[in-house]
Amino acid sequence: MVELTLNKARVIVRNAIKKGRELNLKPLSVVVLDSGGHVIAFEKENYASPGRFDIARGKAYGSIMLGMSGTAQMARAEAQQYFMSAVNGLFGGNVIPVPGGVLIKNKNERVIGAVGVTGDSSDNDAIVAMHGVTFAGFSGDV
Repeated sequence: MVELTLNKARVIVRNAIKKGRELNLKPLSVVVLDSGGHVIAFEKENYASPGRFDIARGKAYGSIMLGMSGTAQMARAEAQQYFMSAVNGLFGGNVIPVPGGVLIKNKNERVIGAVGVTGDSSDNDAIVAMHGVTFAGFSGDV
């Protein structure tokens, strides 16, 4: 069974950033977490705002802790704001329920981690996050 290694996490990060450059996006910050919510890899582009690490981590962390993508979390927050508020309180305010948090799944569709991208629009963040995931040979939920 393939797990999320440091090398694979770096492939995700580098290719998300590369795709961001191809799309001429604003400077990105990308973090990859393991299935327990621990940071495996993080990079930020020059001129990315200093708070972007926490935002990228919050997008990925919400995905791991809830088992759903940032897009699904946003829909849930819009439908049940009280639920997402309670969840965010439970997790110390560390969940950012918007697109850009993508679950990373192995070939058996088991969640092995998540990637969080921030810096451009949330929708563009999700596009480059998914690009990094698929480039590394995994599947994911946007």
